[in-house]
Amino acid sequence: MNRKKLQKLTDTLTKNCKHFNKFEVNCLIKLFYNLVGGVERQGLIIGLDRNAFRNILHVTFGMTDDMIMDRVFRGFDKDNDGCVNVSEWVHGLSLFLRGSLEEKMKYCFEVFDLNGDGFISKEEMFHMLKNSLLKQPSEEDPDEGIKDLVEITLKKMDHDHDGKLSFADYELAVREETLLLEAFGPCLPDPKSQMEFEAQVFKDPNEFNDM
Repeated sequence: MNRKKLQKLTDTLTKNCKHFNKFEVNCLIKLFYNLVGGVERQGLIIGLDRNAFRNILHVTFGMTDDMIMDRVFRGFDKDNDGCVNVSEWVHGLSLFLRGSLEEKMKYCFEVFDLNGDGFISKEEMFHMLKNSLLKQPSEEDPDEGIKDLVEITLKKMDHDHDGKLSFADYELAVREETLLLEAFGPCLPDPKSQMEFEAQVFKDPNEFNDM
């Protein structure tokens, strides 16, 4: 990508991006093109496909849950074309790394609402918790434990007692107890991997010239 094009893309994305400055956007664009292998081929969608993206989530942010990684990919891939393009990459990371609590609540809720109907149902909770909990070999029926956990979670978070979580329920619960933001699985980077990622990516090139 030539300098002029990069400049233009950086300007456009910086304008629409709340949480990164121009230098950071520029670093993320360069990282993106490194990851996808650089060149834009005529007429081809340039982007990170599901596998490449999941690999980044796994290696860089330590995520291990397939279902959650899949949902995070969908959260980034706004136009559902099966690829995260450069603007989806920058916008997605803006929220992923530095989003406000409001933005993160909306994002996590969408990740957890597996069928996209605006509610997190008991079944959905069960699926997600089943994946994220370690099975104890001594347990007769590990599913029982997860069912209990779903009930406990509902008791704590289901404010209108309709047996499922609406966004309003979820938001109330998270505002009372921020730890519940990722109640159904880690879908945001932990502070350590976030700091490491930012430290690696947002390096000022001028710092290293005199080494």
